[in-house]
Amino acid sequence: MSASVSPPAVVPPVRVVAGTTAYDALREAGIELSGPHGAVVVRDTGGTLRDLEWSPAADTDVEPVPADSPDGLAVLRHSAAHVTAQAVQELFPGTLLGIGPPIEDGFYYDFLPPRPFTPDDLAAIEKKMAEIIKANQRFSRREIDDDDARAELAHERFKLELIGLKSSASGEEATEVGAGGLTMYDNLDAKSGERVWTDLCRGPHLPTTRRIPAVKLMRSAAAYWRGSEKNEQLQRIYGTAWATRDDLKAHLFRLEEAAKRDHRKLGTELDLFSFPDEIGSGLPVFHPKGGVIKREMEDYVRRRHIEEGFEYVGTPHISKEGTFHLSGHLPYYADGMFPPMEFEGANYYLKAMNCPMHNLIYRSRGRSYRELPLRLFEFGHVYRYEKSGVIHGLTRVRGFAQDDSHSYVTPEQAPAEIKHLLDFILGLLRDFGLDDYYLELSTRDDANPGKFVGEDAEWAVATEVLRDVAVDSGLELVPDPGGAAYYGPKISVQAKDAIGRTWQLATIQYDFNQPRGFELEYQADDGTRKRPVMIHSAKFGSIERFVGVLTEHYAGAFPAWLAPVQVVGIPVSADQVDYLYEIARDLKRVGLRVEVDDSDDRMQKKIRTAQKQKVPFMLIAGGTDVENGAVSFRYRDGSQRNGIPIGQAIEEIAQFVARRLNTSPDASFYA
Repeated sequence: MSASVSPPAVVPPVRVVAGTTAYDALREAGIELSGPHGAVVVRDTGGTLRDLEWSPAADTDVEPVPADSPDGLAVLRHSAAHVTAQAVQELFPGTLLGIGPPIEDGFYYDFLPPRPFTPDDLAAIEKKMAEIIKANQRFSRREIDDDDARAELAHERFKLELIGLKSSASGEEATEVGAGGLTMYDNLDAKSGERVWTDLCRGPHLPTTRRIPAVKLMRSAAAYWRGSEKNEQLQRIYGTAWATRDDLKAHLFRLEEAAKRDHRKLGTELDLFSFPDEIGSGLPVFHPKGGVIKREMEDYVRRRHIEEGFEYVGTPHISKEGTFHLSGHLPYYADGMFPPMEFEGANYYLKAMNCPMHNLIYRSRGRSYRELPLRLFEFGHVYRYEKSGVIHGLTRVRGFAQDDSHSYVTPEQAPAEIKHLLDFILGLLRDFGLDDYYLELSTRDDANPGKFVGEDAEWAVATEVLRDVAVDSGLELVPDPGGAAYYGPKISVQAKDAIGRTWQLATIQYDFNQPRGFELEYQADDGTRKRPVMIHSAKFGSIERFVGVLTEHYAGAFPAWLAPVQVVGIPVSADQVDYLYEIARDLKRVGLRVEVDDSDDRMQKKIRTAQKQKVPFMLIAGGTDVENGAVSFRYRDGSQRNGIPIGQAIEEIAQFVARRLNTSPDASFYA
């Protein structure tokens, strides 16, 4: 998930004359060089980001990159990570440096300090950072050869390891080293120009530390060096940095709001689900109330699949390993699968996906072109070996159910089927109250062809088909180079929740490889045997993840049609308990989920309990209500309507639920 950043205004290219600096060119062109819209780096014609002190060998056009743009914020946060490391080493001499990349909405830096950091340490580090920022130290890039780098960093063993990896470094390690020559970034004193601190880094960086206007350290945590539990455990400091103090305040507010909506917290408070240690990490269990939400989702999406022409199937949780060799998941997805179990002389795997078994259903008999598109669907339970560090509540688990479908089509049918699936998905998301989204197109990483299977021409066709459908949808399309599955490109739907965070949910994948591996065929209209294309799609992504996202989107106050308890009866005194139970029976007869609070608590406490449980309809009954055959409504927002006849009350609730509205009922709705 992430918070969105507004796109920057388009600025025409600026010519940097050979022998001069990018800073000189921007200043002469009148480009803003301070404040949130001021340029912090430039982008050259090859797309590479360069420091403002960069001086090209030949005249070059560059694009100014402002601080508040996505790339500008990444540079700002990378520089803030350097300032964090400088402050740590000044306060805790002998601390060894790991890596310090920018990440979504912030940065981190890994350290090996004499002792673990405490909250008081973070406060002291942040204070020291403020001094460094105020000192206006200059970031200065310095090229260095491998031997000199090893000599200069002889006391930094983690940096020495990175130097040895420079040609193969990727991901966050690539912020330090990568293919090509090494560079150091020196922090120079603003007055004397003397080196104050240095770090091995590819850059680029801000011109000076004073260009960091708003930074805050968030927390520290243990982290294994280079992400492997086989390596030494380091201390990681997380921080966030923004182009203005107001942006920082807004981010902290979003975090505060997100904490209130944390589905793990709400799951406990609302008695929806839990994660028993006895079962294992990343393996959730749904309690009865959470089971209601899960069942409502499953019933809805099963019905919608059947309406959209899908046939419901079922497959086992384990399979012999040969099935996954046919699909290519072994070896390409082996790291994401649990280890095999040996049984009767064969290796069995827990399935990490449903597609191989759907392929076997397709292959179970001959197929004709008249049957295509053939659409298979199931709630398939799958198991994936996620590392402990990435498991997060329901949104990243090891065992989950997918509303998984596979459409088998002719190549000519593929565009229409993908459009059909995308329309299906967007309609489904709207039905659950998610109506702000964009699309992401994940393609092959041409720099790492060994991670993908298939011919270049096949990938080109598949990618173009997905791109055309995405563009025709009119939705924003964001590229995701290298994000494709090993067997084909995909479109993913990125949906925004009530507080603007983005979640990846549904996916549509174009697969030309698995039909080849399973030798799937159909008889064409001319009598020849041809191979179908396979379109994978998961509408929710996974049931568990979607429950987690909806819990946070609605802050636990689910729409009335989805709420675990739709109505709670609250008596003013014990004399009205039987009366409310009679009403509850009538409500249940029309399919509503209702409880009566017959506890010994006082009425006001019962109301508070129902509000904490986020029940959409509270029916309160006192002596006068019993005499008049009526009830009083109380809603989530505290509004109230009194003296409503029983029959009218039941009809109002039933109609509201039947309309599947995604807003909470209140008194004004019936005004």
